Amino acid sequence: MDKLLFGDNQFFGVNHMSEEKARAQSIRFQDTQAIIDVLDAAYDEGVKTFMCTTHERIEEVCDHVRAHPDRYADFKFYPCMPYAHKYANAVTEDGPIGALRRFMPEQGLLDAAIRGGLSLANRDIEGLAGLLIDAEMKMFRGLQTPVIFLQNVVVDLILGLGAYEAFAVFDRHVRNRYGAEPGFITMNLPLLLDALDQAGLENPIVCANINKIGFRMCGGLEAYEAALKGRRFQAIAMSVFASGAIAPEEAIAWACDLPNMRSIVFGASSRGNIRSTRQLVDRYWPSEERAR
Repeated sequence: MDKLLFGDNQFFGVNHMSEEKARAQSIRFQDTQAIIDVLDAAYDEGVKTFMCTTHERIEEVCDHVRAHPDRYADFKFYPCMPYAHKYANAVTEDGPIGALRRFMPEQGLLDAAIRGGLSLANRDIEGLAGLLIDAEMKMFRGLQTPVIFLQNVVVDLILGLGAYEAFAVFDRHVRNRYGAEPGFITMNLPLLLDALDQAGLENPIVCANINKIGFRMCGGLEAYEAALKGRRFQAIAMSVFASGAIAPEEAIAWACDLPNMRSIVFGASSRGNIRSTRQLVDRYWPSEERAR
């Protein structure tokens, strides 16, 4: 994984500190070309991995990247699934059958319905999960997706239910069907690492809020620091700036000094902010591999 990954919260009006800023960003990025312009700026600054939700508008970005293979030869997507709102919106707009047609994989609605029906009849949870993952991955066909993430809305639900085998199901399907590494996003890093151990997953990729003030870090800062020092996993830090509560240089210097860090994911809306973050990471993150 690259040290620096580019996120998509800013494109879809997500800001955990300011509703006003979130609304302004949502308005600015109503046009997909505005999203592409910022991604181009990131790519030209050397940030070539886009860690994104499976929001329906990301499909337009995928279409653009597919249409310009020379421009984006090194561009990688890290899909994060599922994006729950799009399913609710699709049912509202198209009805249940129309929603199924919109999201079914390439092999078609009939084949998917047969697979789903057989899986239900046989209580084959793994088969159903595979069908849902394939539906989410449809938009990324032909593109580089070396890591595929399960979103925290599902990861943390599974944690609450104690259904840890579901993590192994996701892991197997992502590896076997897509030749990719599975990743997991969570709001409770220490608890998830325990669950992944119980599911038999070794050295997993885990993305969580990691910042020096403990912003949105369930379990507490000390537990996260202990996990980074003592557990074997590949950490991706998000919210390192704590939605603007920490000065960029202070935030990056602290995060880059942590053990076990593999990547930092950040969002930005301008070339200047992208360049500044990249320069800070280059300054404070040693060139050698940081994974322990």
